[in-house]
Amino acid sequence: MKSYRGGVQAVRGLDLEVYEGECFGLLGPNGAGKTTTIEILEGLLEPTSGEVHVLGRSWGSRERELRGRIGISLQETKLPEKITVREILRLFRSFYPRGLEPDETIRLVGLEEKSNARVGKLSGGQKQRLAIACALAGDPDLLFLDEPTTGLDPHARRQLWDILKGFKSRGKTILLTTHYMDEAERLCDRVAIVDRGRVIALGSPPELIASLGGEHVIELTLEGNGSGAAPGEVAGEAIREIPGVSAVRIEGKKVSLTACEPHRAIPGILERLGGNGSAVSGLAMRHASLEDVFVKLTGRSIEEADADVLAS
Repeated sequence: MKSYRGGVQAVRGLDLEVYEGECFGLLGPNGAGKTTTIEILEGLLEPTSGEVHVLGRSWGSRERELRGRIGISLQETKLPEKITVREILRLFRSFYPRGLEPDETIRLVGLEEKSNARVGKLSGGQKQRLAIACALAGDPDLLFLDEPTTGLDPHARRQLWDILKGFKSRGKTILLTTHYMDEAERLCDRVAIVDRGRVIALGSPPELIASLGGEHVIELTLEGNGSGAAPGEVAGEAIREIPGVSAVRIEGKKVSLTACEPHRAIPGILERLGGNGSAVSGLAMRHASLEDVFVKLTGRSIEEADADVLAS
């Protein structure tokens, strides 16, 4: 548990175990307690209560040895802009009793062409890869990453994903925080979905998605039936009991539902809606995702949760 002045509880009763050799994700909106949790695990914050064990050790005992076995990439990394990529990695390598040579680290993150470039001349994606390279300088057994791809374009994000997959393929362990659902699905063996300082779901992405009761999401946009009632409310009541429909979410004119066999469910849905006079102006179908799991558990989307934090 981690509490601050005024009774604010950033982390409340969070219990986690990360297995050796896996990529574990803390997934949730801004303000959910992800960064606080990872900073406690990194030894940067002390918990208000509870126990923390990292690589079989506790902070406060043989800390130097423990720090030599972990790598950390913070949410935002500021590096001197006047020195070169190779120079900054040579500096970080000097902090550890063992590790990777700068040129090897440069190769791992794909910055060979920028090895002699000054840090200030790198693009945003290249700077983020350099930040990861600094975290890899000591050849850590455990890598902590806090929102590693925030603000990056899709191409730069995929490049970082490949770097992390390569690190994990060497039998290393990764613990990352993210609010990108697709990132968690691509990278993580298991995820803990965190909201308001608590773990509300834990498991592999396929397991959590399967808990929805359907592999597909059908999204409908509706027009009214002349009764004056909200179109979504009317439609929701009409389709909740259709076989194969496991969950229904209503937002004004929009209705989202999960289904195992959409090719069987859709005709029944359209027939039921036609029977009560609801007109379908839009229909789309997609695979269910961790975003849908979050919505089912909390009743709001990640974007809505982020907006709640900004408004508070």
